[in-house]
Amino acid sequence: MRDPHAVEQGGDRLRRRIGQRLAGLGGEVVAGHQASLLRPRERVTAGRGCRRAGGASPQGHARPLLVQPDPSDPRLTRRVSGLDHTGARIEASVTVERPLTLYLNGQEIVTMMTILDRPEELALGYLLNQGMLRRDDAVTGIDYDDDLQVVVVRTARRTDYEAKLKKKTLTSGCAQGTAFGDLLEDFGERTLPPAALRTSWLYGLLKAINTLPTLYLEAGAIHGCALCKADAPLVYMEDVGRHNAVDKIAGWMFRTGCDPADKIFYTTGRLTSEMVIKTVRMGIPILISRSGFTAWGWSWRARSG
Repeated sequence: MRDPHAVEQGGDRLRRRIGQRLAGLGGEVVAGHQASLLRPRERVTAGRGCRRAGGASPQGHARPLLVQPDPSDPRLTRRVSGLDHTGARIEASVTVERPLTLYLNGQEIVTMMTILDRPEELALGYLLNQGMLRRDDAVTGIDYDDDLQVVVVRTARRTDYEAKLKKKTLTSGCAQGTAFGDLLEDFGERTLPPAALRTSWLYGLLKAINTLPTLYLEAGAIHGCALCKADAPLVYMEDVGRHNAVDKIAGWMFRTGCDPADKIFYTTGRLTSEMVIKTVRMGIPILISRSGFTAWGWSWRARSG
């Protein structure tokens, strides 16, 4: 067992390193925190959006998705040895999870456990689904430091969420997700567009998703979510918690300017109230799962229209 004093000292050293890095780049103090100006990595702009991907080409070949897992990435899994049920020694791949600390304009928001494959999309999606980032916000930069495992989102609008951070709701998401402030804040203001769903699309989607090369097939212990259009998956994200996978897709949609009106959201996990609320916040009219749903999830589905 690790010495709690050593753990605390390690945390203090990390905070000092973050402060030194921020201060060295000329950050300003906002709401008692050093404003974040890590090395700029990229500016958020509308990309190619949600063009057709996935499914099959006219020649019968599977189309590549716009985003899909890379099970061969050595950062995402590692080999471990052990004994199987017969006592024989075996080796297996296991999923690697890492901490990621998120800052918004110098204010520390949360530290989350993730596979850390797409920290920028995760940060944007988390802030959007928490109501801390607005759809019309101008994001001036996303800075990610791999050594510190810190991601900073900077906006033109000054932000201060000290009061919101004091109210927490432990959700039913995997790894006990956390929502800050009022979980249903502005939920009633969301109006979803009318949408249609065909049974044939479901068969096509399930076949396409189940035949993807995924971390789940490589190592297990992970959830997946897909953004789809008709019978074709466009984007597939995985993470140790399905709420992280949802947030990564939300962040990707924000960065690329993807229109949610004609999209379908698929998840491998159960449809809890948190999943329904996040999907409504994303503006996606159809949510499907290979698992079940909770009573509160069903109730909020009805209220969303």
